Amino acid sequence: MNVDELLRSLAEMSRDVRVSAEGRVIAWVRRTDFPGVATSLHVRSGLPLDLLFATDDRAEGRGFGVHAVFALDQAHYWLEIATDLPAESPWYESITREVMAAHWYERYAQDMFGIRAEGHPDDRRLVHHENVPALTHPLRKDFAWNTRLAQANEPYPMGRVEGEGIFQIPVGPIHAGIIEPGHFRFNVAGERIITLEGKLFFTHKGVEKLLEGRTHADALPFVERVSGDSAASHALAFCQAVEAIAGCKVPERACMLRVLAVELERFTMHLHDLANICGMGTGFTVMAANGFRIVERLRRLSARLFGNRFFRGLVVPGGVSTPWTSAQMADAVDTVDGAWSEASSLVRLALDSDTLRDRLETTGVLTRDAAWAYGAKGVAARASGIDRDARRNHPHAGYGLLSFSGRTRTEGDVFARVMLRVDEMSDALNLIRAAAGFCRDRTSESDYRADCECRDGDALGWAEGWRGQILDWVRMRDGVIDRAVIRDPSFCNWPLFGELGPGNIVPDFPLCNKSLNLSYSGTDL
Repeated sequence: MNVDELLRSLAEMSRDVRVSAEGRVIAWVRRTDFPGVATSLHVRSGLPLDLLFATDDRAEGRGFGVHAVFALDQAHYWLEIATDLPAESPWYESITREVMAAHWYERYAQDMFGIRAEGHPDDRRLVHHENVPALTHPLRKDFAWNTRLAQANEPYPMGRVEGEGIFQIPVGPIHAGIIEPGHFRFNVAGERIITLEGKLFFTHKGVEKLLEGRTHADALPFVERVSGDSAASHALAFCQAVEAIAGCKVPERACMLRVLAVELERFTMHLHDLANICGMGTGFTVMAANGFRIVERLRRLSARLFGNRFFRGLVVPGGVSTPWTSAQMADAVDTVDGAWSEASSLVRLALDSDTLRDRLETTGVLTRDAAWAYGAKGVAARASGIDRDARRNHPHAGYGLLSFSGRTRTEGDVFARVMLRVDEMSDALNLIRAAAGFCRDRTSESDYRADCECRDGDALGWAEGWRGQILDWVRMRDGVIDRAVIRDPSFCNWPLFGELGPGNIVPDFPLCNKSLNLSYSGTDL
């Protein structure tokens, strides 16, 4: 079915269809039709589910809303289907059995809004496990952000395999390092993993609640800190949603400087991961020592250009906060050039080590079918043959003006994820050079920010961060945020460990973990 036929078919099933400014088709359907339409879009039309979220619309007399966002990658469109649920009976038939990628989204809506997805195969609480009282739904409008909750003791059963010689190994939630809390439960026979289950959401911050009632300018510092290693890309996704609502046209120079910021962040974090996987994960310490040394040089570049070490503060609604001079852009290009030259030598050294390759190859294999079913994002998806990249499929910032095709691999193992990072570092360097050259040759330094007045409306914003696609949905009312949905790619990729772990040995789990390098903070908003 082509795009026109798909949209005509959807219009016949919808009570209202509209097209938004940022390239999103929104169709409202009846509650009874929502599961069938969602399943048809995913199973029959092959559209990936990229977001599912809820809204509290009781003040408008519409009860609660459920919204599912699918991607029309080839047409550069998003397709959002939505339905209203009665306030006194907020439930609908779960789509998870047919659309596996919805499984955490539906549990999240249950915890935060009290919306039941009837027939969900796993109805355990996702966010509010164990310590939060039952029937507590913080994203409802009548829940105050500063409510003090009583201590609870809600059960959270985890999977167990019975049999002779089968043991359980609990890991976390408190770890030996400085990482945030997360619990992993292994069922093992000897060292071989039979099943692996994770439990996260130990440090819920309430970011989406805290954004309610704030202007977009006041909200931006919270968004930049959703996941501290992805500040530029999270800011970009949020600002683009706000700009779509405001009808703001971002100057070309600002678009290219945004590319520079996000690609600097990508290059830095991919290099950090190479050092972490190949060095800290295997004991190949020359990779860790030299990789982290080069990363420090890039952190100092960030301090010179951004005023901090974490790529914060440049991307703002309407454009960028400062235009950057030609000398600053030359500093960025020269520093990344030097970092790439040294990193390339390290990679060649690593590839000559049979011992290192033995640890990485065929470890933690994620099949293409599993990556598709779970809605995997970024490196995790592309290393398993899923050819999706928002820089190409949904051009944003200045990517539409630059030459970019994207990279994939098919092996799906830790080694594939390592080598894909190397490929993406090379691409990032080329994009940094091209964006800097564009700014020098074709734009004025004075043209870097447009007025972005607060208006009412809703819009999607997105960015291809270094971990993968970030997708935000923002609704403004009376000049402030009414609802902000922030989806880091880690939310989609954490459940992949149930697929990566089994069949491997316990000592290889850190390699599986590091090869995804997911954000706890970006998941537990």
